[in-house]
Amino acid sequence: MFEHSTKIRTRYSEVDRMGYVYYGNYATYFEVGRVEAMRALGINYVELEESGIMMPVIRYEITYKKPAFYDEELTIVTRIKEEPRSRITFEYETWNVKGELLNTALTQLVFVDSKTMKPQCAPDVIMDAAKKYLG
Repeated sequence: MFEHSTKIRTRYSEVDRMGYVYYGNYATYFEVGRVEAMRALGINYVELEESGIMMPVIRYEITYKKPAFYDEELTIVTRIKEEPRSRITFEYETWNVKGELLNTALTQLVFVDSKTMKPQCAPDVIMDAAKKYLG
């Protein structure tokens, strides 16, 4: 299993009238966590796209447990538990500084050839990075 943590501080523009971080903002937080996790694996999204590989999200699930509030520092824990094939699944947890679990989530992305827009197998750079952690 590969695991990476990213810190995010909530901004005023992300809070709704109740003072909670608006639920839709978590997708953006998870994207930050996913990009930073990939970077920690030595994979750069820009280089991946320049090589002709796109990674659209095909599945997104989230379970909310507690709200986050304005100006809170959150930790987004991003995990990859399975070897990628034509798809890669990222699992997330959001924690506050009190150590409270705020939500759990999952995104699944598919590897797509940018010219044909057809699914393809995970590129070697992803497979090589995954093998270090997933055996």
